[in-house]
Amino acid sequence: MSKARFTREEALAFHLEPTPGKWEVQATVPMTTQRDLSLAYSPGVAVPCEDIAANPELAYDYTNKGNLVAVISNGTAVLGLGNLGALGSKPVMEGKSVLFKRFADVNSIDIELDTEDPDEFCRAVRLMGPTFGGINLEDIKAPECFIIEQRLKEEMDIPVFHDDQHGTAVICAAGLINALHLSGKKIEDCRIVLNGAGAAGIACLELIKSMGALHENCIMCDTKGVIYQGRTEGMNQWKSAHAVVTEARSLEDAMKGADVFLGVSAKGAVTQDMVASMADNPVIFAMANPDPEITPEDAHEVRVDAIVATGRSDYPNQVNNVLGFPYLFRGALDIHARAINDEMKIACAQALAELAREDVPDEVALAYGKTLTFGRDYIIPTPFDPRLIHRIPPAVARAGMDTGAARRPIVDMEAYEHMLQTRMDPTASILRSINARARSAQARMIFAEGDDPRVLRAAVMYQRSGLGKALVVGRDADVKQKLEEAGLHDAVRELEVVNAANTRHLQGYKDFLYERLQRRGMDRQDIHRLAARDRHVFAALMLAHGHGDGLVTGATRKSAHVMQLVNHVFDADAAHGAAGVTALLHKGRIVLISDTLVHEWPDEEDLATIAERASGVARHLGLEPRVAFVSFSTFGYPVSERAEKMHLAPRVLDRRGVSFEYEGEMTVDVALNVKAQEHYPFQRLTGPANILVVPARHSASISVKLMQEMAGATVIGPILAGVDKSIQICSTSMTANDILNMAVLAAAKIS
Repeated sequence: MSKARFTREEALAFHLEPTPGKWEVQATVPMTTQRDLSLAYSPGVAVPCEDIAANPELAYDYTNKGNLVAVISNGTAVLGLGNLGALGSKPVMEGKSVLFKRFADVNSIDIELDTEDPDEFCRAVRLMGPTFGGINLEDIKAPECFIIEQRLKEEMDIPVFHDDQHGTAVICAAGLINALHLSGKKIEDCRIVLNGAGAAGIACLELIKSMGALHENCIMCDTKGVIYQGRTEGMNQWKSAHAVVTEARSLEDAMKGADVFLGVSAKGAVTQDMVASMADNPVIFAMANPDPEITPEDAHEVRVDAIVATGRSDYPNQVNNVLGFPYLFRGALDIHARAINDEMKIACAQALAELAREDVPDEVALAYGKTLTFGRDYIIPTPFDPRLIHRIPPAVARAGMDTGAARRPIVDMEAYEHMLQTRMDPTASILRSINARARSAQARMIFAEGDDPRVLRAAVMYQRSGLGKALVVGRDADVKQKLEEAGLHDAVRELEVVNAANTRHLQGYKDFLYERLQRRGMDRQDIHRLAARDRHVFAALMLAHGHGDGLVTGATRKSAHVMQLVNHVFDADAAHGAAGVTALLHKGRIVLISDTLVHEWPDEEDLATIAERASGVARHLGLEPRVAFVSFSTFGYPVSERAEKMHLAPRVLDRRGVSFEYEGEMTVDVALNVKAQEHYPFQRLTGPANILVVPARHSASISVKLMQEMAGATVIGPILAGVDKSIQICSTSMTANDILNMAVLAAAKIS
């Protein structure tokens, strides 16, 4: 599997659009009336202020302290880029903040301190302590990172965690537990070699020793060789703590007969000869980034019995910090911990190891395009395993409570685990599943409008993201010019440009089209103009003849006009049961609205068909359909002729004997609000509706655009359902990223 590629321009655009940076602040309380302002600020705010001053523990109840982590750096060791300074590190720290939110619903603020003086750094962080429930240190060079972390741990009464050290150590420990389990070895019997005596390396060795590895069995190496007792060159107090009595002086010497190699050093540091000299069933964690000390291919070439992990996502067994820090802090914050101690870190590692031994959910296998089973190529859970959020924090919390680190122990652990399960936004897993299915399909995607820069950027992203082959309909010279103007010079040779002039299939396309349209007033000349000069029709003909697997069009023309053109080739109209379904994602909920594309004014039979089409889309998205036929009336009141068809549509479904829940007619609040549904005990929905079938296309359009503009809902679609082939119709306002998402829907065959 090759690594996904992106250009400098794409990376910059990602950070620039839709607004600069990667996160924003939103109020969690109403701020609309004078009363709201009086409660939020003066004079109402005085009440919690006085209570917190009298009892500091109440800050966890009346402020966001208990779910707020600071990601703090001075930029002296940014990724693999070195000392970029405080400001240069900000994009990384913002990224870390959004990872906290995405994976564990932890609010986070990035703080960049413009100093390399440990005393100044520690003082600044300590003085900010009252604001936060925890401190995540990041990208600070050694040895200052050791000094800073140790001092802050001593001076602060909230968790202080340097992720570059301990995050790597925790995931490494989790993988090692399972690797030794598979190889039938005990940690106390293993000879362990670590290469790379920086922050991560030292933390790895310290945690492994606290788990039972013997000091005398662990050899640490740096660029000058083995760290042995008596060595003076290039030493410091942290390295000296791991010096051992040994005759070995080089990494090559140390590797002979070793059971475990841990690498946090540099590409190519380990040779095949070194691997060959290791003990039976060797464990090799080559965690250097971006390139490992030795690749899994090279290691397995000389040792088929080796268990290999790296820091890369394109190899099995990725040692990824995102498996650790979000869940460590989630568990620590939820017990109002004073610190994250070794026992909590070990509990995290053990919980991760245990999770990897269990059956993997289908959605995880789908996301990675393969079946994952505990074994040599799967010893560490994947970052997108939905069980992480409710399995790892409870283990951390229990360890914190057992060791006295908790200010407020969790009384009902079962309720806590259930709360964690419901805490995460379910839409994230749905979107991830769609992307995984698209990646697995490797569809040849036809982008009909190669004259538009947004479409071209989407086509490039589609191909470079490893989703499949992008076929662009357009003129070669025009496509080349627009790619160059968009800063994508290197993509000119990557995309396949297709048009009527360079295809050998044009005559076949025209014959097919004439057969369809000859009795609709079209002569041969009309057919030639359509097939050879209209790119929407040409692209649809490509799809109809299997010369592509999916089609994305509509970014440059009104959707109604594009639908007319597509219908020259396909039966994608109301008469043949096609329908448009738009997904709205908002505050962790997903609701489908239909019909948003095809039916202008459907009758009850059409509405029933639309419900069936929408239920199919819902199931493709992993939802169990619950359909509500919505109107301004609920179950016959107020009486209105215009609501009558919404009343009749459920009866049509009764007659058809469908296999999903449906009810109506009802107002939107009754459809979506369980409390409102309780006023109608006879209604048949078992929960809030996730599909709203509306009376007409104009009401669908108004609903979607209102939610998008006023509520900030994420819109996916409209998804064209009920057509034999996978076609998605864009809107003219879509960005390149929106068009890419439509291509993903087409590739995943969400229809």
